[in-house]
Amino acid sequence: MSIDLGSEAPSFVLPGVDGNDHSLDDYGDAKLLVVVQYCNHCPYVLAWEGRLMAVARDYAQKGVRVVAINSNDVAHYPEDSFEQMKARAEKLGFPFDYLFDESQSLAHALGAERTPEVFLFDKGRRLRYHGAIDDSRDDNAVTRSYLREAIDALLAGEEPPTAETEAVGCTVKWK
Repeated sequence: MSIDLGSEAPSFVLPGVDGNDHSLDDYGDAKLLVVVQYCNHCPYVLAWEGRLMAVARDYAQKGVRVVAINSNDVAHYPEDSFEQMKARAEKLGFPFDYLFDESQSLAHALGAERTPEVFLFDKGRRLRYHGAIDDSRDDNAVTRSYLREAIDALLAGEEPPTAETEAVGCTVKWK
């Protein structure tokens, strides 16, 4: 069960593929923080990957930060290892931080269940949107861009038109 809307973002310190540790406080200057439960191998993540990269690029100048978190059990899913994360981020030029939650503590704190699964926090780091990036894993069939709608609303000082949707994807691979 994921955290409730209005809940405070859980604190974390996790290693990033850039060689640095990243904490919640490192994103203190962001107007909005998008935390996405992520991984390398899930076909749903791969289907949404380009659109998530576009969101990160399109909103970077507006003070929105995107952070992808991989919490999967690498013993059973070696393609999600930290080394493979580094290789994928470098190959694709991720415009967002990609962090490794080896202990799965952040995934547990968020109540994450799927990859990809979005948690959008406002400037006060309260959860304002939770769920899917948009309404279709098929690029050509998207009719609602839930994450973009929520970001646009919050940047305009309004409530997201949709605050929760069902996250669609692979399950988080628990140890």
